[in-house]
Amino acid sequence: MSHVVKQSLARLGYDFVPEPYLVEGDEYHHRNRQFKADRSYRQLTIEEIETLTTNNNYSSNWDHIWVTDKFIPRLVQNNKFYGFIRIGDMEEVFLDYRELRLPCGIYNSTFVSCDIGHTVAISHVRFISHFIVGNDVILANVNEMTTSNNAKFGNGILKVGDVEERRIQLELCNENGGRSVLPFDGMQAGDVFLWSRYRADDELQTRFRELTENKYSIERGFYSTIGDRCVIKNTQTIKDVKIGTDAYIKGVNKLKNLTINSSQEAFTQIGEGCELVNGIIGYGCRIFYGVKAVRFVLSSFSQLKYGARLINSFLGDNSTISCCEVLNSLIFPAHEQHHNNSFLCAALVKGQSNMAAGATVGSNHNSRAADGEIIAGRGFWPGLCVSLKHNSRFASYSLIVKGDFLHELDVKFPFCLISNEVDTNRLVVLPGYWFMYNMYALMRNTSKFMARDKRRFKNQHIEYDILAPDTINEMFVALSEIEKAVGKTMGKGADMTSEQTFGRQLLTNEQPWPKQDVFLENVEYSKRKVVLAKPYEAYNLYKRMIRYYGAMQVFSFLEQHDWSSFQAQVAHLPPRFEVENIGGQLFRLDRLAHLLDGIRTGRYNSWEEVHAYYHQCSADYPLDKFLHGVAALVEITDRPIETWDKNFVSALLEEARETKRWIFHEIVNSRHKDYENPYKQMVYDSYEEMEAVIGKFEDNDFINKETIALEAFEVSLDNLIAKL
Repeated sequence: MSHVVKQSLARLGYDFVPEPYLVEGDEYHHRNRQFKADRSYRQLTIEEIETLTTNNNYSSNWDHIWVTDKFIPRLVQNNKFYGFIRIGDMEEVFLDYRELRLPCGIYNSTFVSCDIGHTVAISHVRFISHFIVGNDVILANVNEMTTSNNAKFGNGILKVGDVEERRIQLELCNENGGRSVLPFDGMQAGDVFLWSRYRADDELQTRFRELTENKYSIERGFYSTIGDRCVIKNTQTIKDVKIGTDAYIKGVNKLKNLTINSSQEAFTQIGEGCELVNGIIGYGCRIFYGVKAVRFVLSSFSQLKYGARLINSFLGDNSTISCCEVLNSLIFPAHEQHHNNSFLCAALVKGQSNMAAGATVGSNHNSRAADGEIIAGRGFWPGLCVSLKHNSRFASYSLIVKGDFLHELDVKFPFCLISNEVDTNRLVVLPGYWFMYNMYALMRNTSKFMARDKRRFKNQHIEYDILAPDTINEMFVALSEIEKAVGKTMGKGADMTSEQTFGRQLLTNEQPWPKQDVFLENVEYSKRKVVLAKPYEAYNLYKRMIRYYGAMQVFSFLEQHDWSSFQAQVAHLPPRFEVENIGGQLFRLDRLAHLLDGIRTGRYNSWEEVHAYYHQCSADYPLDKFLHGVAALVEITDRPIETWDKNFVSALLEEARETKRWIFHEIVNSRHKDYENPYKQMVYDSYEEMEAVIGKFEDNDFINKETIALEAFEVSLDNLIAKL
C-alpha cells in the first residue's frame, strides 16, 4: 500500500531522478536540453535576496535561484522556492487574455525545481514542481502541477525500471483487447488502422511496436512543459503534461499523462469540468464541459463537448463527439456524434459518419464473449434508436432505419437503406436509396466535409467525394449481388446457363419490371427472409453512377492534358484495382503491400517515414483515381480501351452532362420537398413565417453554389468537346 515518507526539507526539489537512473550523474541532464535558454542566467545579488525576503519570499537555498539581468525582484511576492529555479526576463506590464488581466510577475505560489520563462504572470499556483514554463504565460489559481521522473506524456512507452503493466495501450475495435496499439504523439488514423489489423503477422506487429518505442528515450528525468503564450486558470490538477504554445485551459478538474498539441495557428482549448487521463490531443482541438477521456487519441481539429466520454478509442481529424459515450472504437476523420443517449462500442467506423440520437452500436453483453466488432464504410449513419449486434459489416453510406437488429449483418450495397419490415418480420435492403430519395444531403456531404477540414498540414489526402474508388468498387460488388439475387429468385425452373447471367439478362431488359419480391442470401445471420427492394432501379442507378464517375475522371484529366497524353496514360491500362481505406486515405492494394513489406524489412524505420509514404501516395492519388475511373468505364461499357476514339469519349462526356443535370435536378427536388410538405408547414402561422425561420428556398447556399458549378461545368465541357 502507499505510504507517506519523511525527508529533510533541504532536499525538496533535488533527487528528482533516482540515482540508479541518472544520466551522466546529472539529474538535470534532460531538463537542460528541454529548456531553450536564450539568455545568460546568474545567481541573485545580495540586494535582490534582501528585496525578495522583504516581499515574503522563501528559498531553501538562494544560491540555486538563477535569473537574467532583466530580473525585477519587487515583482516576486509571497512565494516559496525549493531546488534549482531559473526565472526569465521581467517587465512592468500586465498580460491580458479575454478580459483576464494579470500583472507580470510571480505571486503567492510554491515552486519546486522549475524553469520560468520571460514576462510571465503567475499567481496563486499552490504547488508546481519540475515544470518548464514558456514565455508570456498566464497561470492563475492552479491547485497542483507536478511531474513524475518517469513521465511519458501519454505515449505508450516504458521508462527504464518501469514494469510492463504500467504501459498505456488503446484497446481498439474489439473489447477483448486483441487489437491493442501503443499511442504516440503524431499518431494518425492510418497508423492505428494498419496496426490494429494484420494481427496474425507477428513480424509486422513487432515492427509497429519498435517504430513506436524507437521514437522516445527510455531515460527518466524529462520535465513537463508549458508552451509560450499559454493560459491556465482555475484548474485543480495537472500532472505529467506536455503542452504546446497558445493553449487555453480553464476550470479543468484533472489533466494527467497527456500531450496537448497547440500552436498559434491551431490553438487547443480545454474547458470546465474536464478530466483527461492517458491521452494525446491534436492541434486545434476543443474540449469543454465535463468531458471524461481515458486512454485516447483525439486528432487535430476535433471536439469533445457536453459530458462526452471517450475511452480506449481513437477519434480522427475534424470530428465531434458531444454528450455521448464511445468505447474501444477506431473512428476515421469527419465523424459526428451528438445527443446524450448515443453509444458506440467496439467499432471500426471509416469516417464521414453520423450517429443519431439513441443509436446503440455495441455492448450486448449477452454473448459468450466480450463484444466483437462492427466495421462500417465511410458515410455510416445508424438512425434514431438503432440497435446493432456484433459482428456486423456495412458498405459505404449505409443508412439504417430505427429499430432493433437482433442478428449479425453483412450489407454489401453502398448508399443503401436498411430497415425492418415489422409486420412481416423481414429485413429490407434498398440499394441506391440516397440517389433515389435524398440527393441533396448526399451531394452536400462532399462540400461540407471539405469545408470542415481545418488541418494545416495535409500530409494525407482524405477522400471526401461520395464517388471514389472505394464506393465504385462496392457498386461493382453490389451489381453482382443484385444479378445473383434476381437470377435465383426469378429463374426457378428456367433454362439458364447460370443464375447470375439470367439475372443480368432480366435487369438489362427494358420491359416493365415484374412486381415480384427478390430475396437476398448471406446478408443476415438468421432464418428470416431478406428482401432486395427496387432491384431494377438500383441496378441501373449503380451503372449510371459508375459511368458518371469514370466520365468525370476523363473530363478532369482532359481539362489539363491533350488527347495524346490521354492515349499515352491509358495505353497500358491496368484492370480496375482494389483499394483500402487507410485512415480516410484510399490506398491501392499494391501500394499498401509495398508499405507493409517496407516496414517488415526495415526500409521504413520510423513513423515519420511511414507518414512520408502516405504523403507520396497522396500526391500520386489523382492519377490513380483517373486510371481507376477509366478502368471502371472499360468494365461497365464492355468496350476495350483500344477501341476508344474521340467520338466515343465525347459521347461519354455528353452522357456525364445529362447525369450531372439529373443530379442537380434531384438535389433541388429533394430539398424542395421540405417546403411543400404540409406537415412541415403546419407549425408555422404562414408560409412567410416558415421562410423567416428556416430561410427562403431560393437563398439556399448549397443549391446556389451547385447552380453556379453546373453552369461552369457545362461551359468547360463545351470547350473540351469542341477541342476534341
